[in-house]
Amino acid sequence: MVQSGSDRITAGRVTGGTGPARFRERFLQGEQVDQGVRTSILDSWQRCRSLGLSPDQADLPFREDFEADGRIVHAAAPVLDRLQSLFSGSKVNISVADANGTVLLRRFGEESLARSLPAIQRVPGFVFAEQYAGTNGIGLALAERQLIRVYGAEHFAERSQANACVALPVRDPLNGRIEGVLCFGYPRGFENPALGAVIHKAAQAMERRLLGQSSARERGLLRAYLAAGAEAGVGPRRDLAVDEPALDLHADDRAVLMEKAAELISRAQRAAVDVPLPDGRRVTLVSRPMTSASGVEGVAIEAVVPGSSTAGPLVVPGRGAELPGFPTPAEPVEPVEPAVAAVSRLARLAVAPWAGRVPRSAAGSRGAADGGGPTIQRPHGDAVRRPDSAAVRGSDSDAAVPGPGSDVVHGPESATFHGPDGGTLSDGATNGSPEPPPSARGLVMVGEPQVGAYALAARRRLELLSEASARIGTTLDVRRTAEELAETAVPRLADYVTVDLPDAVLRGEESADPVGDLCRAVVHGIRGDLPFTPVGKRPDFGPTAPQRRALTSGQAVLEPDLASAAGWLAQDPEYTEQLLAHVDSLVAVPLVARGVVLGVVSFYRAQEPAPFGDDDRSLAQELATRAALSIDNARRYTHERAMVLALQRRLLPHGLPDQEAVEVAHRYLPAEADVGGDWYDVIPLSGARIGLLVGDVVGHGMLSAATMGRLRTAARSFAELDFPPDEVLVHLDNLVGRLDREDPDGEGAGIIGATCLYVIYDPTVQRCVMARAGHPPPALVRPDGNVSYPDLPAGPPLGLGGLPFDAVEIDLPEDSQLVLYTDGLIEDRNRDVDVVLDQLRGALAHHPERTPEDTCQAILDTVAPAHPCDDIALLVARTHALDPDRVATWELSADPALVGEVRASALRQLADWGLDEAAFAAELILSELVTNAIRHGAGPIRVRLLHDRTLICEVSDTSNTAPHLRRAASTDEGGRGLFLVAQLSRTWGTRYLPEGKVIWAECGLDGA
Repeated sequence: MVQSGSDRITAGRVTGGTGPARFRERFLQGEQVDQGVRTSILDSWQRCRSLGLSPDQADLPFREDFEADGRIVHAAAPVLDRLQSLFSGSKVNISVADANGTVLLRRFGEESLARSLPAIQRVPGFVFAEQYAGTNGIGLALAERQLIRVYGAEHFAERSQANACVALPVRDPLNGRIEGVLCFGYPRGFENPALGAVIHKAAQAMERRLLGQSSARERGLLRAYLAAGAEAGVGPRRDLAVDEPALDLHADDRAVLMEKAAELISRAQRAAVDVPLPDGRRVTLVSRPMTSASGVEGVAIEAVVPGSSTAGPLVVPGRGAELPGFPTPAEPVEPVEPAVAAVSRLARLAVAPWAGRVPRSAAGSRGAADGGGPTIQRPHGDAVRRPDSAAVRGSDSDAAVPGPGSDVVHGPESATFHGPDGGTLSDGATNGSPEPPPSARGLVMVGEPQVGAYALAARRRLELLSEASARIGTTLDVRRTAEELAETAVPRLADYVTVDLPDAVLRGEESADPVGDLCRAVVHGIRGDLPFTPVGKRPDFGPTAPQRRALTSGQAVLEPDLASAAGWLAQDPEYTEQLLAHVDSLVAVPLVARGVVLGVVSFYRAQEPAPFGDDDRSLAQELATRAALSIDNARRYTHERAMVLALQRRLLPHGLPDQEAVEVAHRYLPAEADVGGDWYDVIPLSGARIGLLVGDVVGHGMLSAATMGRLRTAARSFAELDFPPDEVLVHLDNLVGRLDREDPDGEGAGIIGATCLYVIYDPTVQRCVMARAGHPPPALVRPDGNVSYPDLPAGPPLGLGGLPFDAVEIDLPEDSQLVLYTDGLIEDRNRDVDVVLDQLRGALAHHPERTPEDTCQAILDTVAPAHPCDDIALLVARTHALDPDRVATWELSADPALVGEVRASALRQLADWGLDEAAFAAELILSELVTNAIRHGAGPIRVRLLHDRTLICEVSDTSNTAPHLRRAASTDEGGRGLFLVAQLSRTWGTRYLPEGKVIWAECGLDGA
């Protein structure tokens, strides 16, 4: 058995009906194979089938024109010789193929293998790309672009069933591109875990040799530059180390020059560019194309700092041919990411500059040291040598290299040159300055244009990653975060980006089926008319599609040529054919964060300027990884917010009670960022009264919502005990303080800051009593449209303890409106509270005829912030008055003889109201309540009947003695009065007054 990652597979052919051979046979017969085969092998089998390959095919394409003397051959030949010696006497065959799968070199552990093997396994020139040879080491390493092992029956072709192989791509350390593939082939019985380490070391040795080849080219360019300086008569003054200060400039200034120098090298143009430095000075960079003795073409970048007082000849580094900073081929150079490699490579090419004055002997001639050309005088007298007409003109056009804030020197002989201060001079002008001040001049960088392009690309990749850190994840919205990923990548990395997320992720949950649940969330690109699956639809990714492979493997999948990507083409031929007219390469990256698969992002690039490469895949992977964390944060937030919002809505009233005192409408608007602890309540009270309650718990999240539920329940309980508003707030204040003290995890923070407003409206007298604890005052809208905010003492927030609350009574005519709200409606960091209160006044004024529903909507439309940062709870109540004809009142002294008169008067009143069916129960209730008031209370006694939705019987006296319900024993002569009242009424209770109490009972209008 061979362990590969987390998969255990059987090496070689298995004939007992199990293992890879059985799965392969099932696959070839068209059966579904989901388990037992590694993902990379199964994907390759599926691609082979979509290509129409036959497992019995024996012939492979043969190329006679393969490059037998290329870079990869020179780098690999000595390494293969050492490998042949290492495997001497074994049946291991070693091969190196190019980036197209064509075998370039062969070596054998046993010489006899070269004679016994078929030609395709011993002769260079055969092509083992997957589209020709099926699943094999070389082809699969190129397709997967990583280390690959293929065992026995995992090969697609019948001819390879008895063999195994391990293959690894070999990359150019400078640009990260795959130059070739190193492959070990062997009988399956030779399997050895050490082969992986051996092939890695061998590939690294080949990559070091490739880097050495590049170093040799750059050293040749530098020698050509030094030789040109020697021919111009400029000798060395002293040796300078590579890390010496450049032209006595600050490190930040040198970094600016190096960056611009790399850009000039990448452009491969003759030009002179004025570069502004952070300290206000300007330095002229002159780029001069040159050719080494071996024919390598490159560019040298020189810097000229005008106005320097340093004197002396123009000098060059005096280290000879062996220049510091260049690794020899024997140095251990590890393969690095392409962007970093390019930057590192150019940094090694930077040579310590020199200070000096341009010799007058070279001022008027076309010297080799500076490119020739006349000296151009700047307006302030600084001398800058113009290279020549070709030097200041691009090799292909007259356009010079642009730079931010730079004055570009370019053009033919009659071109105008721009000075640092904006002045202009024509060629040869001296501007009246016969003796220009000296200038410091030195070499900044030398290199090949391709290397400069890599450095430029590396810098841009770093800039893109830096920008992504700032742009992706600015909100906690899943879809918006995905859009930010696409907007960041287009057009700097890709031309088109699609993001597919499971529906569950959009809802804030984890997806049980990330592949089958995918939904197109984002489509973004340089054009909007491409036939991508539209947003909201489900993309149909086939089993071999790059997106499906990325989701299955958890790694980015690169398809540099979509026209030959069988798996991508097979998913939807009509759709892919339309897209191929606009795009030609693809990188599909799974969005995975904290072990959760969140979806897949697809980066598409058009046909220009170049298809995606491995460095682009690395960048796309990094972007997707950063975005996945932000998307997961947004998903977790969405999940938590949904739970808190569900809890919040569950704890708020689900409906309004049936009552006649007020007509009520309400709104609850959660904050965009998080859910808080705002609540409202409508509480029916005794005597046809109604309680209106609005509160707010400081903070946001689950804790605030749970605390809100506890306070709302407590507030309702206190209100139903018929406590006045100020007493309800006192009880709530004590409760909040107790909750703070009992919280073991509160660490003293507590929930102090909860606020509350409680209003009781009595429709029989059209009067309301209200008190507040640190809460905004209500708005009162009179029937004439006048709006006012009552002068109601604010009171302290709940939880401070020991401080009083004051209640205020206000007469409120019928059809007035009470508007209660939380601070989220009026408090906003961008608005003044007084201004918002004026806006609220204006929204309510002159519209007394509006219904409470219309008033709620008008307030949210005109006053509420567009993006609330705090919850908003809104309660609007229009008052009604109980018809005086439906209220009957009698007052009597504490005389038992008057009970019969009151009972008779009540029966007559009930008859007038048409409540004969309720007369029996009302008569007994009044008889018991009046008798108890006479016996246990104090006069005067007041009896009141209210004809509301129920019949309410009230008996009040001036005593504070509380009645108690008890169950009388069979031998007791009394104690059954309140028991009868409780049995005959729906509910009953006691309400205390400033002087005395009221005992009330409600019974149905039908007597039940």
